[in-house]
Parts: sequence; structure tokens; C-alpha cells
Amino acid sequence: MGLYLLSPMFWSISALYRPKTTLEQWRILQAVVDFGGYAQAASALNKSQSSLNHAVSKLQGMLDVQLLEVIGRKAVLTEAGEVMLRRSRDLTQNVESLEMLAINIQQDWEPEIILAVDLAYPREALFPVLDAFLPLSRGSRLKIKDTVLTGTDDAITRHQANLAINMSIPKGYLGEPLCQVSFVLVSHPEHALAQIKGNVEPSALAQHLQLVIADSSSKPSEKEGWLKSENRWTLSQFDTAIDLLLRNIGFCWIPLHKVDSHIKAGQLKMLTVRGSQFKHMSAYLISPSPDDKGPGTQLLENLILQHRQIDLPSP
Repeated sequence: MGLYLLSPMFWSISALYRPKTTLEQWRILQAVVDFGGYAQAASALNKSQSSLNHAVSKLQGMLDVQLLEVIGRKAVLTEAGEVMLRRSRDLTQNVESLEMLAINIQQDWEPEIILAVDLAYPREALFPVLDAFLPLSRGSRLKIKDTVLTGTDDAITRHQANLAINMSIPKGYLGEPLCQVSFVLVSHPEHALAQIKGNVEPSALAQHLQLVIADSSSKPSEKEGWLKSENRWTLSQFDTAIDLLLRNIGFCWIPLHKVDSHIKAGQLKMLTVRGSQFKHMSAYLISPSPDDKGPGTQLLENLILQHRQIDLPSP
């Protein structure tokens, strides 16, 4: 029958153990940390702040371990709390994956498929995929989620998407390469940086306004890219940055495929910087839960891989 028999000792130990805590308590702890406090978490969960305080207090009492301490008006994780929180995320994600697997087994097709896509990935590459997917989708709702930097990592590691296109592969995951994206430094042709003959020194960049695309993570980490300019504006979209560049406002590292036509038309100028003229990154297709993919997600993944050979402008 394909069954594995476990020893009586296993069953006796397993039968005697009763969990002291609940998944709901761990989820509340995660929310308090993720949203930055009890009040913010209560608003996000549509619960009273007192109920969240009670749940975390009861959790700490049952474990006899202090997980949070209040410093000023902010709840901060203790050293033990950091370890327990990290392990709790594995627990809740495993339960979510198990329940999702049951849904996929019960249903023939997913009612909704979420695709997280980093803003740097060329959207033109998705159009033939969507054209092919629509007649085969059986009415599944497709949600394309724009993400940036560690925001895409969050969508993967927190299983907030069925598929993700990211500019890196988070630790512990596998990815299929899709294409290479080149980032170039651009400004308006009349910008002061564009008047410099030869290579621009990094020190000169620091004296001018830099346009930066905001990390979409709930806990953004500015750990990638050139961010030495103290004077910078943070935007949510590359298109907004392009609009500002065309008005001679600031400079920006931006995917070449988004500004290639403006450069060729003389509306923008590509700057050459000493030591870093181009930045090349690879885009990858990642399945956060490869064992739990429904038929719709599998179809979409196959179509993306079939259409991954795309022509991008070369620097």
C-alpha cells in the first residue's frame, strides 16, 4: 500500500505531546514585528490592540521566554525573540503550503495566480506570454505585482506569489535565467554632468541630485547600487524617473531598454563613469513553492520559459 510503519516509541512520544502555542499567536507576533508595533499591526489585522497584546503576552508566558521588549514606544525583538520569530515563519509558511497543496489537489485550476515582476524586467517580454496564456487560463485571475529589489525577494521568501521574476536568486531557491538587463547612467544632455568631457568621477556624481527607485519591501534595505549622493529623490517607477530626466532633473541608473529610444533621439545622454560604465544583471524566473504548483501556474511558467529569448538593446 506504500505505507511506512513507524516505531511504537515514535507514536507514544507524538501522542503525548500537546502544543502550548497556536499558529494564530505566532502570526500575531510576526505582524507586530513586520508592521512596527502593536497599534500598526492591530490596524492591519483589523483587531484590537489589547487582543494583540494579550496574545503575545500569553505566548511569552506559555514559553517562559521574553520575545519582545518595549523600548520607548516601540516593541523590539529580544535576541531569543529573533531566533523564535525566524523559526515561526518557517512553521506558518509550511502550514500555508500544506493547505495550498490540499486546495490544488481538490481543485482542477487555481482561481488566482500571482506573478511578481521586478520593475527592471522588460515588460515587452511578457506580452507574448500573456497573449498565449489568456485562451488557456480557464478564467483564472492573473495578478501581476510590480516589485523592486528586496521587495521581490519578499514575494519569494514569504510565498506572496506563485511565480516571480527577480534580478537575483535568494538563498535556498533555484531560478531559470530569462535575459540580461543592462543598467546605464543617464541625464539630460544639458545637465551639468553631461557637460563633463571624458569619464565622470564618482565624487562629481555625489554633488548632484540622484533619482532612486524605491525598494518595495516592507523593510527596504539600501544595499545595492550607487547611493552616495546625499541629495536624492526616491520614486516608485522608472517611468517617473524618465519624465524627470527629460525635464533636466537629476541623474539615474536605469535599464537601457527603457531609455534606449530617448538616447538615440538625443533626448537623454548616457554618462560614462570612471570604473563603472555599465551594470549588467540577469533576470531569473523563480518558483517560491515548486512542489505546490497548480496547473495554471505550471502553464504560465512554461510559457515564460518558452518566450525567454528576447532581443534587448546592447550598450
